Amino acid sequence: MSVEAVFPELAPYRGRTTRLHPRPGRPGIHDSHVGGPMLWPDGEPWPVCYEPHRPETEGYTRAEILRARTAGTWPQSRPWPGTVTPGTPGTGTPGTGTPVTPGTMAPGEDGPVPFAGLAQFFRRDIPGLASGPEGADLVQLFRCPLTHGPHLERRYHLRWRRTRETEQAERFLATPPEVPLFRWEHELPEPCVLHPEEVDTYPWAEGDTLPAALIARIDAWDDAQASEQGPDAPDYQSDLSIPPGWRVGGFPSWASTGPMALGCASCATPLRLLLTAGGEEMDAGSHSWVPLEDRDPSLRGKASIRGGPSVARPTRLRFGRDRDLHVFTCPADPGHPPRWVLA
Repeated sequence: MSVEAVFPELAPYRGRTTRLHPRPGRPGIHDSHVGGPMLWPDGEPWPVCYEPHRPETEGYTRAEILRARTAGTWPQSRPWPGTVTPGTPGTGTPGTGTPVTPGTMAPGEDGPVPFAGLAQFFRRDIPGLASGPEGADLVQLFRCPLTHGPHLERRYHLRWRRTRETEQAERFLATPPEVPLFRWEHELPEPCVLHPEEVDTYPWAEGDTLPAALIARIDAWDDAQASEQGPDAPDYQSDLSIPPGWRVGGFPSWASTGPMALGCASCATPLRLLLTAGGEEMDAGSHSWVPLEDRDPSLRGKASIRGGPSVARPTRLRFGRDRDLHVFTCPADPGHPPRWVLA
């Protein structure tokens, strides 16, 4: 379906987005990827989160998560280092014989914690990737594996690089530092290779993202489609404007928060969307965005999706309660602090 054939007024608002289409694979340090090894010069300090973290009681080791994924089962959790399982004699860290107050974190775990690498993108693979400070053309995304504050907030980190200079390093980090356990299974990304695809996209239709008269027309069209075709009918927000999943550039989706006006904290310049990380590449509400090879043309909605978790949730990551993580940067100066929004 041509969006502009239905709403010609959308033509001036057309934008380009690069869908990344991650799929499980074996990316290397010189590849754009989600969940693969970072291009990181050996000896360069790894990013660390210094903020206080919430105490944990149990978690999963990297090895246990990987074994469970291979077997198609759920990993077995274990007590967090520094905690005592109620009713179990002994101490926090198994075999140490050191008493630790139940429910508290072991020494050092409330201090610096290494960030977990989530993804890296080269502009040579994704031409639509915006430039970073001083012409940087490689961006690396990290997340603290632990939570913060009463609402389980997350902390993220963005690292920009110039590819040519970085690839001239004599040696690269073979094994990044890790925390003893992951709080949730979906904290560990599945290594994925990318299959970039540029698509036309259009703004989210709510608030003042588009003219009020056009939004009213879109809402009326959505209602008419649902009345004629039922719950699997296409609608603008899910099927025609913005694709799900990992993508670079384009427009943000605002399903959970509603549109937000975001300005740079350093200079007040309106921020632009650098990239979006999503837990699901497809779902029942975005049928038209499902690749042809991943759908049964005789079916509609969720029933049409085929391929299982490796297609629908290839990275295994989650952001919030299955929201999109939008990363915004300042177009006036990409070196200004980025903004992270779950929407």
